[in-house]
Amino acid sequence: MEPVKQAVFERTFDAPVERVWQAWTDPAQVKEWWGPDNVTIPECEIDLRPGGKLYIVMEAAAAMGEYAGTRWPMEGAYTAVEPNKRLSYATKAWTVGAEESTQIDQTADLVLSEEDGKTNMVLTVEITHAGPGAKMALEGMQWGYNQQFDKLEKYLANM
Repeated sequence: MEPVKQAVFERTFDAPVERVWQAWTDPAQVKEWWGPDNVTIPECEIDLRPGGKLYIVMEAAAAMGEYAGTRWPMEGAYTAVEPNKRLSYATKAWTVGAEESTQIDQTADLVLSEEDGKTNMVLTVEITHAGPGAKMALEGMQWGYNQQFDKLEKYLANM
């Protein structure tokens, strides 16, 4: 099946691979950096094993104006877990109250490698389905992920 949209994100973080891995796999740490600006993560569950559950809820903060309080859950399962190297998952995400029209199904493959104490990250995201109400989310995908990785960079620098 041809993806609806595909994006590849590459970053180098000034942190060892073990620290970046923990940031991606420890629910308490994920809550600190996940999502674009002006969202919080009130819920995060991670069962880190192939077939294990991944559940993250983003909630719009007051700074998002008319969207304040809107919740965007993401639920799925890990398809590959190679500590400090690779993390893959398949999920669906939606807007609470409009699940059918806003659902987005995606796969993500995260590859980490370390060089000179820094971690190179490559994340490939494929959207396999997007409901008719998900247009804005798809258009802002690149922007949102880049904000998220800016937050991760700041989080890692302050650890």
